[in-house]
Amino acid sequence: MSARYLTTTLPYVNADPHLGHALEFVEADALARALRLRGDEVFLNIGTDEHGAKVAQKAEEAGESPQAYADRFAARFKRFADRLGISYDAFTRTTDPHHVAAAQEFWKRCNAAGDIYKATYEVKYCVGCELEKTDSELVGGHCPFHPNLELEIREEENYYFRFSKYRQALLDLYAAHPDFVVPGTRLNEVRSFVERGLQDFSISRVKEKMAWGVPIPGDEAHVMYVWFDALVNYLSAIGWPSDAAALKTWWPVTQLAGKDNLRQQAAMWQAMLLSASVSPSRQIFIHGFITSGGQKMSKSLGNVINPLDLVEEYGTDAVRYLLLRHVSPFEDSDLTPEAIREHYTANLTNGLGNLVARVMKLAETHLSEPVASAEPTPLSDEYFTAIDAFRFNDAMDMIWAKIAAVDERIAAEKPFAVVKDEPERGRAMIAELVLELYAIGRMLQPFMPATADAIKAAVLANKKPGNLFPRLAE
Repeated sequence: MSARYLTTTLPYVNADPHLGHALEFVEADALARALRLRGDEVFLNIGTDEHGAKVAQKAEEAGESPQAYADRFAARFKRFADRLGISYDAFTRTTDPHHVAAAQEFWKRCNAAGDIYKATYEVKYCVGCELEKTDSELVGGHCPFHPNLELEIREEENYYFRFSKYRQALLDLYAAHPDFVVPGTRLNEVRSFVERGLQDFSISRVKEKMAWGVPIPGDEAHVMYVWFDALVNYLSAIGWPSDAAALKTWWPVTQLAGKDNLRQQAAMWQAMLLSASVSPSRQIFIHGFITSGGQKMSKSLGNVINPLDLVEEYGTDAVRYLLLRHVSPFEDSDLTPEAIREHYTANLTNGLGNLVARVMKLAETHLSEPVASAEPTPLSDEYFTAIDAFRFNDAMDMIWAKIAAVDERIAAEKPFAVVKDEPERGRAMIAELVLELYAIGRMLQPFMPATADAIKAAVLANKKPGNLFPRLAE
């Protein structure tokens, strides 16, 4: 048994949770549950990023203090995670006193390493990303991730982190660990970014202009830049710096993040860790975006798909199924209401749900007692290999291949007919089908835990369950 620490990025609390947050949360949870199923000890961290200019601005618009605003939205994200069935071990808020203390200690260690200095610079700044932008990163003079926002030109005295110092160390890290960033195309992308040369980046804001941040040790006139503070949550979540035993048990961390976080997670954060004399992350998985109708989701286009609306209409496990099987782990994926409805009907109502009903109806009718299974069939290496590589859709395809195989077996062998003419042989055939269904339930456990539990309960009770995936109204 090994110990594994997993973390998502922490969403900003400047807006409601969206489908991209649901994707990352569900992917992390599926990985955590699969590792636990294999026998690993797992610590899963999620939470909320609550400092910075965007949060302060939204709080002002809402007529609230930044803390009250952050409290309200943090609770909203926590309910969101619970509604999706996320089995998190920590919900870290960057306004938590322990996190604030950890961020300040991390600052002190980087400063002691000689990697923090004060300077005055003029920069192009994207409020949407809360990041400075170089000319090479811009498309048509705009941030590619927030093309509708005008860049701000800022000139002020800030503290800077010596990012440039870590160019070679980062390249050595990537060379030594060719799967450090998954997929490989993202590793190539961040390697190219580092090879071009690194610019030191600002890690503070003048408190007089933007007071909503972690105070800088020894300088009350500045607060920490939001990214510097937020990244430290990966350490504060496991009790760093006070809990040395927890660090030894859980670190290094496996991170899940969207493609717009690549530079921050795979380069900036790794350099900061090196500066603070903490070993780099274990691995970083970068997922794509979800579009709808071939376009980025936006309220103005009217193509926003609200994940909580999906849960309300289809159920939690159906939404988890959708995100884990019909969204690419690595590339951008397109979802529409029509495609979602089609996936649900074909694969859940007519597929899995129908199979469970057929097999357990046969069992309830013809078997006098539950099928005993003292030792569940071990899950295949192929199944875990796919999950270890973040290929959740491939693992799900394996499950649906088994579902199809059992359906084909029923059609070919006709146990419902055999049991009438040859009761003993027919009952043996039905018992084998129940064991196949039980194995399918075990494979579903990381992805659709409530459904897996319902299948297991039905098998143990030898009773057909209620309709797992009701038919949709026309």
